[in-house]
Amino acid sequence: MEDSEPRKMRSSPDKLENQQAPSDAATSQSAEMTVPDRSARQGDESLNRLLASVLSESEKIDASPIFGDAFEAEEALGEPARETAWATGAAGQLPRSVLDRLIQRPDEALRDVLDATLDQGRVIGARLSISDVGTVRQVGDGVASVSGLPQATTDELLQFPSGVMGLVMNLDTDWIDCILLGSDKEIQGGDVVRSTGERFTVPVGDRLLGRVVSPLGRPLDGRGRVSADERRFIERVAPSVVERQPVNQPLHTGIKAIDAIFPIGRGQRELIIGDRQTGKTSIALAAMINQRDQDVLCVYVSIGQRRTSALEVIHTLEGAGALEHTVVVVAAPDEPPALVYLAPYVGCTIAEAFLDHGRDVLIIYDDLTKHADAYRELSLLLRRPPGREAYPGDIFYLHARLLERAARLADALGGGSITALPIVETRRGNITAYIPTNLISITDGQIYLTPELFNQNIKPAIDVGLSVSRVGAAAQTPIMRKISAQLKLVLAQYEEVAHFARFGAEIDRATRQQITRGQRLREVLKQPAYVPVPVARQILILYAAGQGYLDDLPLQQVSRCERELWRHAQREYPNVIRRIESEGDLDADLAEAMARLTREFMARFS
Repeated sequence: MEDSEPRKMRSSPDKLENQQAPSDAATSQSAEMTVPDRSARQGDESLNRLLASVLSESEKIDASPIFGDAFEAEEALGEPARETAWATGAAGQLPRSVLDRLIQRPDEALRDVLDATLDQGRVIGARLSISDVGTVRQVGDGVASVSGLPQATTDELLQFPSGVMGLVMNLDTDWIDCILLGSDKEIQGGDVVRSTGERFTVPVGDRLLGRVVSPLGRPLDGRGRVSADERRFIERVAPSVVERQPVNQPLHTGIKAIDAIFPIGRGQRELIIGDRQTGKTSIALAAMINQRDQDVLCVYVSIGQRRTSALEVIHTLEGAGALEHTVVVVAAPDEPPALVYLAPYVGCTIAEAFLDHGRDVLIIYDDLTKHADAYRELSLLLRRPPGREAYPGDIFYLHARLLERAARLADALGGGSITALPIVETRRGNITAYIPTNLISITDGQIYLTPELFNQNIKPAIDVGLSVSRVGAAAQTPIMRKISAQLKLVLAQYEEVAHFARFGAEIDRATRQQITRGQRLREVLKQPAYVPVPVARQILILYAAGQGYLDDLPLQQVSRCERELWRHAQREYPNVIRRIESEGDLDADLAEAMARLTREFMARFS
């Protein structure tokens, strides 16, 4: 018993040790297994973060050939899920098979990654772009000063963050000044400005006919975008002397006083000058309407005119059927001054595109007074020194380089022409102001409208004494030249003796005859606005007035006499009208036919 019990007692500790051993072994084995798992997970996370950083910086490298289908399985996650993973920092959750390969065979796996990186790096082209940038120093009133941009040139376009473009005007040592081609509300100091290396261009071509556009070439008529045949720079050197030919082809305006006394030739520059509300635009529109059947295209440039005035012009042209052969460029007064400044150059560029194809073009600048005011505003904002009437010193060159582009080209260059009718507004009849005198010296003549004649209901209110055409009879047909040879002299003599008659002075019979003839001739030259008169009709009525057939006619019946004389000629003597339109000179047979027509009509007229 004794032996047995101690044996039992000795055996108990052994059993206890044997029973505890598995527990200790298990604990040890668990500890041994826990340490490698933790280190493996830490290694995986580090490796994942490393690979995630490499792959995120090398998005163009395709790793699928290296790791096989493991990446294809990950593609099933979808692009949004992967982008979210990268953004949250969990992009390192690579497939397990990939991690196993990197852990078990790191040298081989990394070698494959590097080889693939080098192979694909050879075919991926590195792109490097360098652009000049500057910073806005100050901005306001349509002008911005920009620091930087050392490579900028004059007339270069700059792009602002708001999308507005700027045109470089001043180049200084430390900054440049540009005029803005849009609103400056979203431009602030410190904004980054980029150089485009481009110049300002506008769309040109036949597709612009019948359209209303802004100086930027954007449509204003609600008829969709403008499809341009080409784009051109707005600045261009005027044709040289050897590239021109003499102005000897008439451009009929349909206005009797102009076609007979102050004729305009194709390629001429004739200034229309007068106070406001004296009918300057009406003369220009009548000339445009009269070109419907003359194969002459028209460009009307509204410079700083009210939108309502521009709309009235468009409706007038449309109602007369003249908009189809016309391009209208509108720069409203509430737009940036840069657009008002650029508008006439845009219109001239559009006209030159037709000129280069041998076409004849009539362009109206309405008006250059507001153009000069806009340029004065920009010049003062650009800190340019002011001169007379605060205009900058180059204001003469501003208009000279514009109007010199009007010309009639030689036949070898197509024989096309640009006829310019610039309009300038005077104040209280002062034609000696700075801008009017500049334009008078630049152009080939002027048509002066006076408020006195306008208030007397003499329309068009053309002052015969102050108006002139330096081209003169060279721009008339021979028959019109003979019919109207003495008209200006007769009107001038009438104006002189009419002053004495107003004071009740006694006048002889010859003087009274001059007054009578002048009054009838003045009445004949009247005509409604926007109603151009055919050349044949002008010749008939001027012949009747010049030969004294209207001397015994009351003044109030002169207008009716003209209308009925034309109807009589169309009905009874259509061959005479055809001869007037077709024959160049007034021979004896045609003169006798016209005299017989007039005598026959006056005998019937009562």
